Amino acid sequence: MNIEELSKSQLILLTILVNFVTSVATGILTVSLLDHAPAFVTQTVNRVVEHTIETVAAAAPATIIQQAPAQAPAPSNQDLVTAAIGADAARAVAIYAADTGTSTPAISIGTYLPKARAIATAAQDALPKEALIEFTDGSYVPASLARQGKGVAIYGFADSAMLPKMSSPALVASSDLKLGETALALGADGSAATGIVSRVSEKGIHTTLPDIGTGSAVVDLSGDLIGISGGASPGLLIGAGVITAILTATSTSAGAPAATSTAAAQ
Repeated sequence: MNIEELSKSQLILLTILVNFVTSVATGILTVSLLDHAPAFVTQTVNRVVEHTIETVAAAAPATIIQQAPAQAPAPSNQDLVTAAIGADAARAVAIYAADTGTSTPAISIGTYLPKARAIATAAQDALPKEALIEFTDGSYVPASLARQGKGVAIYGFADSAMLPKMSSPALVASSDLKLGETALALGADGSAATGIVSRVSEKGIHTTLPDIGTGSAVVDLSGDLIGISGGASPGLLIGAGVITAILTATSTSAGAPAATSTAAAQ
């Protein structure tokens, strides 16, 4: 083939090939000559190469290695437990009869549902229709028995009532619970208790928790509400799904008018 017939791309490739072959041949020849050269020549060549490398390295800009920011360690199981019990404790309330106030012991305990502006507790014959709710911040707010059914009683507040601000828990459906899931509670005497979900049946949620007191709330590791103690049997809970159903009901069965603020479903 005549070289004049080659295209520009073919000429460039030919030039690269010639340079490559020449470089390989030069390297082989240089190594061969150094093998037979006197020692002082080899030392001189090595010093020249080392000096060249040092000069190039000094002139090259320093490479900045950016390390990824350290990630915060994942919370331990103990951290999750203490945080969940703390959230449960912050929402715990005491229920007094409005006509006697705090001059007599609290009739029951319950849990505050901020989003619904409501108090959920276990239904009892002794529950008053008009109550005084004591929050953990020391405030007292009047409430009315708004809805009741399936072992749960809901107290509602007037629209003008000033209520404590805090995060509202999710209400966990019984179908979302897993056997062996952690169940945490704060008893009526203020003691913390831990257990697991052992069974879910038509009667309710069975746990390994001890007797925590009627109306006490039980939460999972996220601080979300699993259910409340009905008081019928230690460890047996009324599922949070029952509370959701009552909050979304359109009628009441408490025998008293609903509170001026309708409880909203979580």
